[in-house]
Amino acid sequence: MTAADGGGLRRGRPWRWFALPALCAIAVAALLVGKYPISPTDIAAIIAAKATGGTAAVEPTAVTVVWQVRLPRVLAAIVVGAALAAAGAVYQGLFRNPLVSPDILGVSTGAGLGAVLGIFLSLPVLAIQGLAFLGGLAAVAAVYAVGAAVRNQDPVLALVLAGIAVGALLSAAISLVKVLADPYDQLPAITFWLLGSLASTAAGDVAAIIPAVLVGLVPIWLLRWRMNLLTLPEDEARALGVETRRLRPLLVAAATLATAAVVSVSGVIGWIGLIVPHAARLLVGPDFTRLLPASMVLGAAFLLVVDVLARTLATVEVPLGILTATVGAPLFLWLLATGRRTWA
Repeated sequence: MTAADGGGLRRGRPWRWFALPALCAIAVAALLVGKYPISPTDIAAIIAAKATGGTAAVEPTAVTVVWQVRLPRVLAAIVVGAALAAAGAVYQGLFRNPLVSPDILGVSTGAGLGAVLGIFLSLPVLAIQGLAFLGGLAAVAAVYAVGAAVRNQDPVLALVLAGIAVGALLSAAISLVKVLADPYDQLPAITFWLLGSLASTAAGDVAAIIPAVLVGLVPIWLLRWRMNLLTLPEDEARALGVETRRLRPLLVAAATLATAAVVSVSGVIGWIGLIVPHAARLLVGPDFTRLLPASMVLGAAFLLVVDVLARTLATVEVPLGILTATVGAPLFLWLLATGRRTWA
C-alpha cells in the first residue's frame, strides 16, 4: 500500500458519515428555494399528503410547484450530476489523466449535434432527446472505429486523438446548422440547449433516462474494483490478469451510455466530469472503490447547487453551462498546475 493509498483510506472514513446526509439536505434546500418561496412545514405537509393519499393544508400553487416543477428538477440534477461525474471518473482512470473529461470521446458534441438537428427540423421534444442520445453513441462509435484503424500507436493515445478529431468535425457541423437555422426561432433554442438547462425537465423525462443511466452505471459499479488495475500501464495490467482489451471498451461504452442519456435531457453541461472526480480524488484518494461513490455524490450535490443558482440569480433562467464554466475554468487552471503532483 502506498502513502497515497493510506491517505485515501484515512480521508475516506469520515466521508461515509456525512456524504449522503449532506446531499439530502441540499436536495431539501433546493425544494425550498425559488421565486415562489415554500416553507419547510409546507414541504413536509405536501410529502406527507402524497404518501398517505390525503390532501395537504397548503395552497394548491405550492403543491403544483413542488411536484411538477422543483421535484423533477431536483431529481434530474441528482441523476445528471452523478452520471457525468461517474463517467468523468471512469475516463480519467482509463486514460490515466486527471485532466480528461467525458467530452474527450465526443459524447457531448455528438449529443449536441443530434439535438441541434432535431431543433432545426422542428421535431417534438421526445424526438430531439432521442436524436441527442443516438448522436452521443454514434460519436463514440466513430471515435472507436478511427482509433481501432490506427496502427503502431498506443491505444489510449489513439482514442484521445481520434476523439479530438471527431469532436472538431462534429463542432463544425453544429456551427453549420446554427448558421442555417432561423435566427428568431430555432437559433435561440439551439444556443440555450447547447449551454445546458433543466428548466423544462418533467418527471417523465427523468423516468425515461433512468433505465439507460442504470445500464451504464451498474457495470461500472460492479467492476469498480478492477478500475484500480486499469489505471496501470497496459502490460502491467495484463500481467495481473486483467483483459484490458475487453474490459476497457466495456467501461467506455457504459460511461458513454450514461453520459448520452443524461445529456439528451439536460443539454451540454461541461466541467462536471472534469472537476468533480478530481475533487473527489483529493477527498478520498485514488482507490476507485471509494472514488466512484464519492464522485457521484459530489457531482449530484454540485449540480443541485448550480441549478438553484441558475433559477435564482436573475429574473431569467441562467444556462447551467455558464455557471459550471465560471467555477470550472479557474479550477481547470489550478489542475493544470497541480494535476501531475496530485494524481497518484
